Amino acid sequence: MKPHPLALIALLIAGLLLGLTTNLVKVANRWDISPLSYLTWSMIGASVLLSGYSMWRRQIPKLTPQTLEYFFVSSLLTTVAANLIFFKAVPRLGVSFVAMMIALPPLLTYAGALLFRMERFCWRRASGVSLALVGTGLLVVKQWSVPQADPAWIVLTLLGPVLLALGNLYRTRRWPPGESSEALAPGMLITGSGLLIIYALMTEYPLPLPLVDIYTVTLIAIQSAVFAGQFLLMFVVQKQGGPVFLSLMGAVSAVFAVPIAMGILGEPMLPGITISALLVAGGIIGLLVGEQRSVCPS
Repeated sequence: MKPHPLALIALLIAGLLLGLTTNLVKVANRWDISPLSYLTWSMIGASVLLSGYSMWRRQIPKLTPQTLEYFFVSSLLTTVAANLIFFKAVPRLGVSFVAMMIALPPLLTYAGALLFRMERFCWRRASGVSLALVGTGLLVVKQWSVPQADPAWIVLTLLGPVLLALGNLYRTRRWPPGESSEALAPGMLITGSGLLIIYALMTEYPLPLPLVDIYTVTLIAIQSAVFAGQFLLMFVVQKQGGPVFLSLMGAVSAVFAVPIAMGILGEPMLPGITISALLVAGGIIGLLVGEQRSVCPS
């Protein structure tokens, strides 16, 4: 599937917003805001913003069994489970490591797309995905060897890309006919907010913020706006470029997230991150070249 030029622009902006998200989570942790509280309140804020936008655009989804299933499964995989893992992993493993893990889904998404015959095999794209996998694997091995490493959270964080890849494939295969990105994005976020609240009640996790002041409110507002733009553009990329192209969003986010984390938040450079980043970058180039119809006819 050859992506529309709009998909590339949306991919770059969505990747930037995702990179900002991983860094904002670090800021929230420094302000003693729990990952669950931060994720839930930011998701609620984003739901309000996107709902208002969809009503202004008169893009209200039809509430059918298919759309309700779509909202539930897509939000469970993408906005709830994966984000909970990544948000809780940032304080333990750092922004850079989590950002590089979010760059992993292209391989899994591409393999799934081949399995479900949503993509045709292309050796250039397969080579690109393999490079990205090697780069990410190198980073995991280096992180594992660090004396203060947390093996349990390293393994758990690796589950996040699997959930993202499943979400990419599911949203493409089950996209409700006739529904727009503006209609589907708020429905997924509203459902995700509800699931997060239920999870908090079941686990007796406190959702109230520890200190409600202008700084906390501003941080939540910024994250809500970032989420709103990120998920709206994610659906645009999904529709215009397909699941494999969308999976590059994580790799693009790492390009922004890692320098911000090291330059502004003062994170130390991870061992092996330079070689890992170069391999991931090579993988992105391979995937983008493989998208061209002249290289891999469809």
